[in-house]
Amino acid sequence: MEQILEPGRITAELQVAADWLLQNVANPWTLLQVVLLVLLFGLSVLAARRLRPALAARIEKTKVPPRFSALARALPQVLTPLIYLLLLWLAIAAIQQSTWPSRSYLLGVVASLLTAWVVIRLVTTFVRNPALAKTLAFCAWTIAALNITELLDPTVALLDSLAISFGDLRISLLTVVKGMLTLALLLWAASALSRFLEGRISRVPDLTPSVQVLLGKLLKITLIALAVVIALNSVGIDLTALALFSGAIGVGIGFGLQKVVSNLISGVILLLDKSIKPGDVIELEETFGWISSLGARYVSVVTRDGKEYLIPNEDLITQRVVNWSFSDELVRMEITFGVSYDCDPHEVRRIAREAAAKPKRVSQQTPPVCHLTGFGDSSLDFVLRFWILDPQGGVANIKGEVLLAVWDAFKENGIEIPYPHRQVIVKEPVQIAGGASSPEG
Repeated sequence: MEQILEPGRITAELQVAADWLLQNVANPWTLLQVVLLVLLFGLSVLAARRLRPALAARIEKTKVPPRFSALARALPQVLTPLIYLLLLWLAIAAIQQSTWPSRSYLLGVVASLLTAWVVIRLVTTFVRNPALAKTLAFCAWTIAALNITELLDPTVALLDSLAISFGDLRISLLTVVKGMLTLALLLWAASALSRFLEGRISRVPDLTPSVQVLLGKLLKITLIALAVVIALNSVGIDLTALALFSGAIGVGIGFGLQKVVSNLISGVILLLDKSIKPGDVIELEETFGWISSLGARYVSVVTRDGKEYLIPNEDLITQRVVNWSFSDELVRMEITFGVSYDCDPHEVRRIAREAAAKPKRVSQQTPPVCHLTGFGDSSLDFVLRFWILDPQGGVANIKGEVLLAVWDAFKENGIEIPYPHRQVIVKEPVQIAGGASSPEG
């Protein structure tokens, strides 16, 4: 300790540090590069401020394909780095032509870092998930920056030295980082590929909607499982070493996720037996609407009032479901009415059938029918039946249209819809108290 605190040694160390600063930092060429970095950055900011509105207007007028729309929107945002990068490379070329290439080292490092950032920023615009895009951009630029500054190998060695062992299984911090990066990249690739394949499957006319959804879900699950397995194998993790551990965890998770697994299996069954498919109109308890999508865990049912019900797949398997368009979209509706006994029932039937056929949604392939169902207390009772081909368009509205058409037709033809009435028969005289007084009184 006394040797470390010797004045001569301290002075020598300070002198070494001062010499390094004078040689590497206070060097005229280093100071020139710092001034150039600041000056060129200011010029790039001013130039981008003038050019950005014109570039944005040009992009808006140009018809950009949907897949490149995110890239086009990102160009005005990276205009300043692009101009700065161009000026840096021009400055580097000028210095290397006039003096030693080593005297532009700082400019070259900054230009390389900025080039890597711009390229990564533009490439990640093709990733739809914003969080995933930012994560990939950060990881890629960190690796590029370490490589450019020649710190990648020391960093890798440091991360690999921080490790723990479980028997023959050795897990280091480097293994965890590589596994997470590989898994994120493979999951993104699996999701992108599954979306592409689902789009291609949905355009195959020979496949029913339920089969299209089933194939899409199976492909997505298979690709994600493959991504996880490949990611684990890529970092050297033997899956057999995790068999016992994963089995114990699997039993516990299985008890906790019984409903989730039940809904998953129920969803597969619904797709296989084709009892429920997108576009069907169903009625479950008090819910009536059409199916907009089939999920892995639930079915989305949209009602006429705009509400969207997420019904678990298990409920569609275990409960009674009315599918209005299971085998045929032709659905029969009926309304009841009564007319006066003074009307001709044959004429009433004809007029009612003609009136029911006027609304556009009523099917003309199967004409409406009208039957006399009984002799009521104050009216002749009829039932009018008609068919529609679009139950997803609503039921109450088409019934209202038919009733209005029948009402108008009855008014035109003088057919009366009677009011209920009752006749009271008094068998004995009734004495009314407080009757009218006599004229004399």
